[in-house]
Amino acid sequence: MITHKTKYALKALMVLADEKAGDAEALRIEEIADRSGAPKRFLEHILLDLKRAGLIGSRRGRKGGYELIKDPKRVSLAEVLRLIDGPLAPLPCLSRRAYQRCEDCKDEQTCRVRAIFGGFYAAYILMIESLTLADLQEDARPIERFVLPEAATGE
Repeated sequence: MITHKTKYALKALMVLADEKAGDAEALRIEEIADRSGAPKRFLEHILLDLKRAGLIGSRRGRKGGYELIKDPKRVSLAEVLRLIDGPLAPLPCLSRRAYQRCEDCKDEQTCRVRAIFGGFYAAYILMIESLTLADLQEDARPIERFVLPEAATGE
């Protein structure tokens, strides 16, 4: 389950991506909060995290505000999830970026818990790594590209 913080980050990025598509000016935090439904106070911290990560930029002055500086097709949802919530792996021994051996595990190669969750995580990571901010902007349902046509129709 994603956190409220991640959900607000994704919504703010969608607002900024929509503005980028329309070649509009940078948006003030109040405008982003209003359009995304995110509380302004909460959004301030999120936008700073997104800026530090190089996803958005800010301008000072009368026409100042925040703007998306990366192409929405190059902003991975997994990147945003990791940035805001940390590692995606359900177990520390499965994480590629924050690997830690489980203290109670005697042998990772024969660990049944790791094997089951590793299979699930591999499928999840393949899916989430391929989705981008551009997918969130589309009206299409991105999950459909991962479902076989027979499964989608129930036949």
